[in-house]
Amino acid sequence: MLTYNSQLKKLALPEYGRNIQQMVDYCCTIEDRDERNKCARSIINTMSNLFPQLKQETDYEHKLWDHLAIMSNFTLDIDFPYEVVKPENLDSKPVPIKYKHEGIKMRHYGKIVDQMIQRACEYPDGDEKEALVMLIANHMKKLIYQISNEDVDDAKIFIDLEFFSNGQIKLDPATHKLHAFKVVPSQQATSSKKKKKK
Repeated sequence: MLTYNSQLKKLALPEYGRNIQQMVDYCCTIEDRDERNKCARSIINTMSNLFPQLKQETDYEHKLWDHLAIMSNFTLDIDFPYEVVKPENLDSKPVPIKYKHEGIKMRHYGKIVDQMIQRACEYPDGDEKEALVMLIANHMKKLIYQISNEDVDDAKIFIDLEFFSNGQIKLDPATHKLHAFKVVPSQQATSSKKKKKK
């Protein structure tokens, strides 16, 4: 009768395979400590050959010894060259990252647009500032198109720009024109195939 892997003991680290697990299990049964240490080192060498890309990572040997300890269910009594991971630390969760909850004035523009406008306000008046402001305004118009396919009035963008800049940037719709963006319809696949000519 065949024995299926599903009937065997669950592997602690399946990526190493059942043969490596059997080697670790055997190593745990060796009574002589020196022989156990030699066996453990040969297992580490084999594990290293299975995943040569690990050698490019920092502390890759430390990771291998951690994996060896995990596969032995932390019962392998050898002279580990590193302090291996503790069982209680395996399921530890990372420290949550604290994000700045800064208010976004208009979510469809995002925070970066607000920051770009604040940066533009610091520029001295001149052609460079004018060009930057127009780039930002056109980008704002494009963002509006992403959430609405309706035509966007330039005056609406200029009002938002003035709001973001606290009145420091004012553009006149009569003298300033933004790009006319168009929504490109997606190509629809035809249901009927063209018949080949004989």
